[in-house]
Amino acid sequence: MNIALMAHAGKKELMVQFCIAYAGILAEHSIIATNATGKLVAEATGLPIGLYMSGAQGGAQQIGARIAYNEIDLVLFFRDPADESDNSPDEIMKLCDQHNIPFATNVATAEVLIQGLRQGLLEWREIVNPNNRK
Repeated sequence: MNIALMAHAGKKELMVQFCIAYAGILAEHSIIATNATGKLVAEATGLPIGLYMSGAQGGAQQIGARIAYNEIDLVLFFRDPADESDNSPDEIMKLCDQHNIPFATNVATAEVLIQGLRQGLLEWREIVNPNNRK
């Protein structure tokens, strides 16, 4: 499955810790991320991550385009509710809702989705998108 990782500045370390904890599960899938988040996760975990531009430079829109083409199966966007200057979580959420893509904005929901992924509960995405297999 294709997984997108994004995180506001104040949540990047949490994303790194999350990915360290679940590196074994994530390693079985293709991962893309905005630049700063992806570099931090790749350095900490050794996971291969496709890097897009930083969120502020258009990375959110690049990932949004992949979502719009239904090429992403799961999105983890750790958002900082104190960061009111960034509306990209809302745009990503709308696209995920439009295409029935599981979307987590916090570590609690992300853990549920990752455990579901581990248990095979998201395999219905492979039926929807048979070309998106790793």
